[in-house]
This record gives sequence, C-alpha cells and structure tokens, in this order.
Amino acid sequence: MRRFRVNIKDGETSGIAFGDPVRPIDVMFLHATGFNAVTYESILEPLGTQMHAAALDMRGHGRSKLPANPRRLKSWNKFRDDVIQVLERTSPDGAVLGGHSMGATVALLVAGKRPDLVRGLVLVDPVLMRKRMSRLYNLPIVNMFIQKNAMAKQALKRRREFGSPAEAADALRGRGAFKTWRAPFLDDYVVDGVLRQDSGKYELSCTPEWESAVFDAHRYRPWAALRRLRRKRIPIIVLQADKESTSPPDTDQRIHAIRPDAAINKVPGTTHFVPMERPYVVRDALKMLYEAMIEGHMLIDYVGAVRRTIDDSVGIMD
Repeated sequence: MRRFRVNIKDGETSGIAFGDPVRPIDVMFLHATGFNAVTYESILEPLGTQMHAAALDMRGHGRSKLPANPRRLKSWNKFRDDVIQVLERTSPDGAVLGGHSMGATVALLVAGKRPDLVRGLVLVDPVLMRKRMSRLYNLPIVNMFIQKNAMAKQALKRRREFGSPAEAADALRGRGAFKTWRAPFLDDYVVDGVLRQDSGKYELSCTPEWESAVFDAHRYRPWAALRRLRRKRIPIIVLQADKESTSPPDTDQRIHAIRPDAAINKVPGTTHFVPMERPYVVRDALKMLYEAMIEGHMLIDYVGAVRRTIDDSVGIMD
C-alpha cells in the first residue's frame, strides 16, 4: 500500500494506491459515509498487479485535511467537486470510478458533471432516494423544516474515543453495521478510522457531527446526473444489495429508462455492505471496466446482470 496526498482548492486530501505510481490512476474508489480509503484496501490491493488502483479519503474522513464544518454541509456536491479536482490531477484522461453507498452516488454526480474524467462507473448500492423525497430535499424552504433522519440521529450517538485502534476494533466487531463484515475489513477500517490526536487519545477521524451532517445533506440530483449520461457511452455496473438496500426496489427500471445498456446485479445474500460481504464481486466489476477502458469497449458482458434492450427501454423516469 502506498499513501498519497493531493492539494486541491480547499486544502489537502489523501488516499491509498497500488500499482505503478508513475502512470495516471486507472481506477479510483470512493468510500461510504463514515469510512475511509483503507477500509477497501483488501479489494484494491490485488488489482495493483494489473493497474494503478486507488481509493480516496473524502472530506471529513480518514486522513483528509480538507475543512469539514457540519453546519455548512448541505449537499454531497461538495464531495463531487473535491473528487473532480483530484481526478484532474491524477487521471486527466479519465479513470474508472467506483464507489460504495455515498461514494457510489458521488461517483455518479462526478460523471454527470465531468464525463470526460470518467471512463466507467461501478456503483455499489448507491444512495438513490425516491423521487418525492429527493424533490423535498432540493426545495430550500422545505428542507429547512425536514427533521434529521434516523441515521443522522444515530450517528450523533457514536462513541468517539478509544484507548487504541485495537480497542476500537474489539468494541465494534460483530455489532451494528459491522456484524456482517468479513475479515479484514474492520481491522482495515480502524487504521484510518480511529486516529491518534495531539492529546494522546484515539478518536474517530470522521466525527459523529460530520457523519450526521453527511447523512442529512441531500440537496443533490443523482438522477439528473444519470440523464446527462444518456448519450455518453460510459459503461455502468450497479451492484445492488439483496436486502437493506439504499436504492429503491425499482432502481433497475429507473436506470434502464435512461441507460438501457447498464448492467444491474442484485448481489444475492448481501446487505448494504456488499463490499465487506462479497469483496470479489466488487473487485471483478472494477477489473472488468478497467479492461473495457483499455480495450476501448463501450458495452460490457456482465454475467448475472439485468438488462433491457433499446426497444424495451420505456420505464420509470424522474
């Protein structure tokens, strides 16, 4: 594993990478809310023998040094713009962009704004709200009166201090969001998820206040971003959780109404934490789109995917 830092407009962000550091980054992965780049190390490390693969610490997470004021965060577009600046510096000709949960949604937002920087999308259980709720969040006046959602409230209750990363891992193992995780994901998460402070204490690198703000900052438009990709031949793979998904049940219909060629796969037996439960599925998808990128393929043959032909593409649209 190699660490790297990138200076952007607001300061310095960080990430981890595998493979040839001389060449531009081929595959960039974006983490879920509250996590960090190192969490996904075991997925990306094997890819380093074939490509330059990386994961990024987004604002307020991991070792990123970008300002993270919870009171000022209203939208995930802030993460989108950060990632765009990083890609401009590390992958000016474009990269395969993958992500989990919030990271998947941010990846889609990036592609919608700067499709020239994205050569493929792997969206692992993206956060895609129903049309009515999305519209409410995007009305400034109404949004002021929407109460914090359950996940935002729960985040504020997180334990923030630990005696060591090992103590944090022991405290979290088998509980809550971590109960279905395979090894070594939890141990990898705490490497940058619980950092030593100047006081000598170990604290969550993503503070409960910032995590809560992220869960509540839904003034962004992923479906509009996808519509901008209607005529962009960017291959798309969506890996949706089998249960407890953050995407609605009709996600395949809504995506196919816009991009009939997208490969959508509901991964059997998984919860929202698909990467931690079926890491090889995520790794294979990233590898497939990397190979499509270097071979110049616009369409992919993803086994198990639900697809529609152009003639069948009438469906639900936002």
